[in-house]
Amino acid sequence: MRKQQIDHILGAMLEAYEDVSDINITVDKPLQVESSGVLKPVSIQPPINRLTPFQSEIFALNLVNNDRRLTKTLLTEGSCDLSYQLAGKARFRVNVFSQKGNYSVVMRQLATRVPTIEEMKLPPAFFKMTEVLNGIILVTGATGSGKTTSLAAFLNEINEKRPVHVVTLEDPIEYVHAQKTATFNQREMGVDFDAFSSGLRAALRQAPKVILVGEMRDRETVEIALSAAETGHLVLSTLHTVDAGSTINRIIGMFDKEEEHQIRIRLADTIRWIVCQRLMPKIRGGREAAFEILGTNLMVKDLILNGETEEKTFYDIMERSQPFGMMTFDQCIAEHYENGLITEETALGYASHRAVAGRAIDSIKSAKGEKTTSIEDLKIDDGYGQSLE
Repeated sequence: MRKQQIDHILGAMLEAYEDVSDINITVDKPLQVESSGVLKPVSIQPPINRLTPFQSEIFALNLVNNDRRLTKTLLTEGSCDLSYQLAGKARFRVNVFSQKGNYSVVMRQLATRVPTIEEMKLPPAFFKMTEVLNGIILVTGATGSGKTTSLAAFLNEINEKRPVHVVTLEDPIEYVHAQKTATFNQREMGVDFDAFSSGLRAALRQAPKVILVGEMRDRETVEIALSAAETGHLVLSTLHTVDAGSTINRIIGMFDKEEEHQIRIRLADTIRWIVCQRLMPKIRGGREAAFEILGTNLMVKDLILNGETEEKTFYDIMERSQPFGMMTFDQCIAEHYENGLITEETALGYASHRAVAGRAIDSIKSAKGEKTTSIEDLKIDDGYGQSLE
């Protein structure tokens, strides 16, 4: 299989459905694309009803393209990341991995244009975040929840307004930022640096004001990021965590028990915002992002230093601090339901606290004059407890 054939297949798969986000190559399955969060089969000529191990391996190795570093990583670690350009049509972030002795490929389509905060309808707190001059801002969520896209919109806002030097460390580069008011140097792992920790250490000598680290993958990267934030840099990064509280706990968990107190102090001093994301199916197709946003204040710093208790939690602080730009997933989901973007089943399924979201939904229904229960024809038993004569 040659590059022209790979490109022909990829082009056909992209055109098969609207809103294609991912391409999936898996043995014993047909060619598949993910459209609006759902995997769908793709028919091409000649037809491929079930991919053979040979076909998937040839596809994967053509993407790796004899790159020695990627080949070594694939063989020793079982997977590798790379980028792929489909001339004139699309760019992809690619992961090639082995499973049951066969190779599979997942390709995430990357936007050709950097989005803006307004276009993505991100919460107003994102504009506040762009005014932060130092510290750490984290965007967290599951794979494919839109973390990189949100950070790209954030950096675009800085690019439009602030004359600063921005260094990004990515694996691979997903959004290419034009040189506008800010000066961008975008570095790709495996091409420009060998690991996030070494790339971040080098970035400290490149006089940036803003540093984007693709992912906080290990303790060493976290330590250097904390040092960078403490010395006046603004550090942006991502983590695979489900909410703000687990984000703090994940970072603390990377360190030994005897280091916990010191790390809590450093986190309390450097964390500025934590944004968590989830993508939910919309009523009319497509997906809608739900956000949980935690900003720092004295109460948040106290919880970072001393940990959560039954009486004091990050969730309680976010729930009470909406006027300051914070919000919980449940508040955001209830707002999406009120605006008619998602169904009640979706709202309850993606909520952090189902009971809290349920009460919010019932309040919205009551305000609209809708029923909040399926129980009907209830009446008082006037004769209960009276003696029979």
